Amino acid sequence: MSRSLIERRLVEVNRRLRRAREELSVVDEQLGALTEAAEETRIRALVSETPLADHDHRDAQRHADAMARSRAAAMASIAELERAQDDLLDRLVIESR
Repeated sequence: MSRSLIERRLVEVNRRLRRAREELSVVDEQLGALTEAAEETRIRALVSETPLADHDHRDAQRHADAMARSRAAAMASIAELERAQDDLLDRLVIESR
């Protein structure tokens, strides 16, 4: 692979990595808010012992769980991009020799 092609791919991976990290930051904020809401509804459900409060808690917890899965997917994407970046950097060093 030519040096210029490696450099172009490296720039693209770097751009995608930045975007993925920004997305992770947003997901982290949302996860914090949803986790907090789920905890509040859990406490309300414990105190009130009503079916509606229990339903609200399950609903809030489902949203928090879904966001946690989104966070895990974002983390996996970042790890994959970092591996790709490391591989490209290794190739760049080899091409420079």
